Amino acid sequence: QVQLVESGGGLVQPGGSLRLSCAASGSIFSINTMGWYRQAPGKEREFVASITSGGSTNYADTVKGRFTISRDNARNTVSLQMNSLKPEDTAVYYCNADLVSPIAKRVYWGRGTQVTVSS
Repeated sequence: QVQLVESGGGLVQPGGSLRLSCAASGSIFSINTMGWYRQAPGKEREFVASITSGGSTNYADTVKGRFTISRDNARNTVSLQMNSLKPEDTAVYYCNADLVSPIAKRVYWGRGTQVTVSS
């Protein structure tokens, strides 16, 4: 059984920083792309950033230059360093992983971690 668990959310002032982490566990053969999405109240879930197993990254225009995604393939983890945070970054952040397990090749999602940017 595969699980993704996020950590690192919290309350931060505008201009501050937070680092989110996500660990994939269970019976995993391989992980292709890992990524982060977010969902603000009353809005649809939106893409934030992704990273392939080879290290290629992609970012939403709204976070380019402020957020950095990274991963540790040996530990099946992905992180999101968020700097210069703005109130509009407030959302529940979800990680996902496109992975291969003994029973399926599919995208798995974590349960999310709350990030609140407010003074």
